Amino acid sequence: MTSTLNEHTASHGDTASPLTGIIVAMREELEIVLHQLRNTRVIEKASMQFHVGTFADKPVVAVICGVGKVNAAACTQLLISEFRIQRLINIGIAGGVGEHIKPGDAVIADSLVQHDMDVTALGLPPGQIFRLNTFDFKTDPLLLRLAQKASTHISEHDCHTGRIVSGDQFIACPDKNRWLHQEFSALACEMESASIAQVCYLNEVPFVCIRSISDNANTGANMDFEQFMPIAVKNASTLLHHMISSC
Repeated sequence: MTSTLNEHTASHGDTASPLTGIIVAMREELEIVLHQLRNTRVIEKASMQFHVGTFADKPVVAVICGVGKVNAAACTQLLISEFRIQRLINIGIAGGVGEHIKPGDAVIADSLVQHDMDVTALGLPPGQIFRLNTFDFKTDPLLLRLAQKASTHISEHDCHTGRIVSGDQFIACPDKNRWLHQEFSALACEMESASIAQVCYLNEVPFVCIRSISDNANTGANMDFEQFMPIAVKNASTLLHHMISSC
């Protein structure tokens, strides 16, 4: 069912629980949320479908932004400006960067950088955004603690906390992968999270980004996409349930 934004605002404007935005790049990453949403309505804006409902008895807006930094940034601003979310959780898959990061592991970002931002010709380091007063975007401390606590419920794989880097590039080159670790101390790389973090930073909205690892170009460890997805879905379900229940 498709709803209007005015109906959404009226129905959730006086809720006791702050509204949480959940953003992913691909539909496969959101399946577990869509299956467990209750009282669901869909609002369409900018060719994206925003699923409004409750998850773990808390109000959420869940959306697939599409792949890449522009898609992710546009979607994040809509969540903030149009839906007035009070916090944002980004989940999905990523490539491992550190040699100890294995397929199936989870990485919780404590900071994020856009690795393909390059104004080094102006004397700035790789990743620094011109005339922005921060180099990286820090995860909200409370959401970070909640994510770390929730990760203790994942038993089959390791969970790590560290920097995630993003760029409009699919990284498949071991040399580039090693450079990301050496230059940024990155644990994982993907194509959306740092732009989501930048928009949240500019709007002063708390956020956390959590990624499940599908491969690691440094070690040659690869996992088939279809084989990995059930693991990612299971981990996402566990993390989201424990995080949102605690919010």
